[in-house]
Amino acid sequence: MFPAILDLTSTQLAAAEPDEYIRALMRWHFGEETGSPFWLRRARSLDFDPIADVRTYADLSLFPNVVDEFREVAVEDLVPRGLRGEDRAVAGVFESGGTTGAPKRFVMFERWAEFALGWDEFHYSGLGTANLLAVAPSGPHMFGDFAQRRARRQNGLKFTVDLDPRWIKQLIARGAMDEVERYTEHLVDQAAHIMTTQSVGILVTTPPLLERIARREELVERIRKDVRFICWSGAHMDADSRDIFRREIFPGIPLKGLYGSTTVLGMSRERPWQDADDPDGPVGPDLAAELDAPAVFDPPSPYITFQVVDPETRAEVAVGERGQVVMNHLTRYALIPNNLERDLARRVEPLPGTLGCAVSDVAPVSTFGSQTVIEGVY
Repeated sequence: MFPAILDLTSTQLAAAEPDEYIRALMRWHFGEETGSPFWLRRARSLDFDPIADVRTYADLSLFPNVVDEFREVAVEDLVPRGLRGEDRAVAGVFESGGTTGAPKRFVMFERWAEFALGWDEFHYSGLGTANLLAVAPSGPHMFGDFAQRRARRQNGLKFTVDLDPRWIKQLIARGAMDEVERYTEHLVDQAAHIMTTQSVGILVTTPPLLERIARREELVERIRKDVRFICWSGAHMDADSRDIFRREIFPGIPLKGLYGSTTVLGMSRERPWQDADDPDGPVGPDLAAELDAPAVFDPPSPYITFQVVDPETRAEVAVGERGQVVMNHLTRYALIPNNLERDLARRVEPLPGTLGCAVSDVAPVSTFGSQTVIEGVY
């Protein structure tokens, strides 16, 4: 058994008692009968006692960033011993995109996967039955699995165009831009065939691929005619591009982003509009300022949280200032604390009653560790 506060159905309890939630989480992940082999072994090399010393959310800063160790650790060692029955059902072993070196591997459990997908559910309310086209990585990537789950929730079918983001990054790294161009056009050709022969109500893709799709007038017309929702993720979209997509290329079609990382087994959702009943309809003067602004992303606190810190000092920056993103995954299914991500962002006030902060204006750092960051199409 586990404390009620650690149950995903007890979000309000966890939010109301965040420090007790953190303490219960430490007892779970570092208890001999409930913790994973990875954390029980790793605890012996820490210079603090997680159960005794991590008493508040702020105390998570005591942890080192361990995600690089996930490149080689046996995935079985990431499974908490305390998980039983349906709690232990595995949704998949997912890998990072390989942007900063060899991929890291993470175990995602079915119950967490369904909860994480539901965090963005309200954006899809009222869409009804819809088939989905994912022009996005699948295989070992979490993105493809979430697209499949979204299609099921919409009682639709999933069409997919697979892509290998690591191959594109390799091509870019060696300057083979002609090959990058041919491969990208090959992806768009496949998407075009699906969109022109099948019923697609939801388009899921990355910003670079959405931009390439938008170059083809016949695909823009098809999307305007058939697609009822566009979800973008996996790479960054600046405010100007977002504005052009919403105002000029796909007016009237909801365009919503997800920002997350495989290293925290989930994503944050785009904050909904606060000042209009129909934010995706015709642009009026009350919406002009917000449409020109970058998206704001809220994580599902207390299970995933963000901080924005000075890259040199690791001190949290003030609201409105830019810094490097730190992410935490804090559930009984996994503990991934104090993970410095490869992204820069602006710190935004969080929603009431949530830990950490929201982020906006996200962009990749140029280098991460000793690696040059190559975003490519994902």
